[in-house]
Amino acid sequence: MPAELTALVRSAQQGDEYAFRMLYRELQPGLLRYLTVLVGPDAEDVASETWLQIARDLTTFAGGPGFRAWATRVARNRALDHLRHQRRRPTLPVPVEALAELPGAEDTAASADEGLGTDTAVALIATLPRTEAEAVLLRTVIGLDAESTARVLGKRPGAVRTAAHRGLRRLARVLAAQNGQDAAVQPAGAGPADGQVADVRSGEDVEAGQGWR
Repeated sequence: MPAELTALVRSAQQGDEYAFRMLYRELQPGLLRYLTVLVGPDAEDVASETWLQIARDLTTFAGGPGFRAWATRVARNRALDHLRHQRRRPTLPVPVEALAELPGAEDTAASADEGLGTDTAVALIATLPRTEAEAVLLRTVIGLDAESTARVLGKRPGAVRTAAHRGLRRLARVLAAQNGQDAAVQPAGAGPADGQVADVRSGEDVEAGQGWR
């Protein structure tokens, strides 16, 4: 796919509209999921702004296999600009009952990785601390390697790998706990009751108890 993507980019840079449409079809689903975590219900609008900028700046892209990372960075910058111009900070609460739709998992990062393509899973990722959420999305949903993810986020590859691993393990624990709750009555005060929102933003990663958008 990298070689095929590179060929499409070259054709699009030469004005091939079909090649540009194919680039859109290849990248848009992942970008939209990523932007959903960043800006919530405004993801479609930000995605449109992203593709307008990609179309405008495509000729400035130097080429090579890094187009996916370049486009993702454009999307992230547009999302951050969007958030800076917002007074409110939207959240994506995850109803407890929605967790039942996710695949079962043990307490391992690998098992959590299996269901990350679903919209429900993306909503669950949105409850992670920001660095972990972005690392998981860029590595798992967008499909970037650690080096490309590091360039998008402005971090070291080692820090990206650590954040992604922590995020996956946190998701795995939530899923494992939910599976255990299906077979037992939850004691009072032990966790979210029916109708409440599950939130895994615990520990030192949370900034003053606030969402990160």
